[in-house]
Amino acid sequence: MDIVFAGTPDVAVPALEAFAESGHRIRAVLTRPDAPVGRKRVLTPSPVKTRALELGLPVIEAGRLRGDVIAQLQALDVDAVAVVAFGAIAGPAALATARLGWFNLHFSLLPAYRGAAPVQRALIGGETTSGISVFRIDEGMDTGPVLRRLELPLDHADVAEALADYARRGAPELVAAFDDLAAGTATLTPQTGESSHAEKITVTDAHLDLSAPTARVIDRARGTSPAPGPWVELDGKRTKLFGLSPAPEVTTPGAVGELTTWQQQPVLRCGDGWVRVEQIQPFGKARMATADFLRGRGDVTFDPYTERQA
Repeated sequence: MDIVFAGTPDVAVPALEAFAESGHRIRAVLTRPDAPVGRKRVLTPSPVKTRALELGLPVIEAGRLRGDVIAQLQALDVDAVAVVAFGAIAGPAALATARLGWFNLHFSLLPAYRGAAPVQRALIGGETTSGISVFRIDEGMDTGPVLRRLELPLDHADVAEALADYARRGAPELVAAFDDLAAGTATLTPQTGESSHAEKITVTDAHLDLSAPTARVIDRARGTSPAPGPWVELDGKRTKLFGLSPAPEVTTPGAVGELTTWQQQPVLRCGDGWVRVEQIQPFGKARMATADFLRGRGDVTFDPYTERQA
């Protein structure tokens, strides 16, 4: 088929590469415009744009799908559009630019975790499995009929690891869905079961409630790492903690929020026990090994933050 590929971040690159190696013809790659990155705010192309240019593919940049962008898509006259984390809503005018429709690779088993942050919310929720879904986009929020689903473990250390894994595993599923569309064998199944919404992660979502059980603290840390970064307060300033893992062997008493050393390992007291903390990033400073931080100042006690709403 003649297709447009729409995507922006790193997680969309495996699918772009898979389509480039498939029998489908990529007429254009749709991605968001160059954006400022880093402290110096250097204008930087998206990972998808960078890879598309390396592959010799024409690129259309758009922050919103309207006006001239719609005209460009109509002129391409494609069969379908493949979408992976493009970052803008496709309204009726955009959806009408492809004969068969727009099809999205979503990182959850729909209808669970519809929305912008499915992997993050699933990790925070303590899910042990999730997966990917390929569905046809309609005017709802991830509500369209599903072509393919693949259940996957969710045992990753953080969001970056989980997204990279799901992007790699999901890419061939998206291409296979387009193979089925081309062959006329695709089955579009309406979503059934209980739905849930995965809102975009905020800095507040990353605030760790140290009075909670260790499993919940670790899950929230996994779901907000590396960005925006799980954090606690020390002397009224935000301090980020990375690489949290269970430390059930530590049985010494301690106050909730206490960061100390046990058998040469940095450990943090939570509501029902201790967790290891590999790295720490004090406010305004670079990330460092937690052991080095403690050697420089000794034991500390973080604000436990017990006011999180259910």
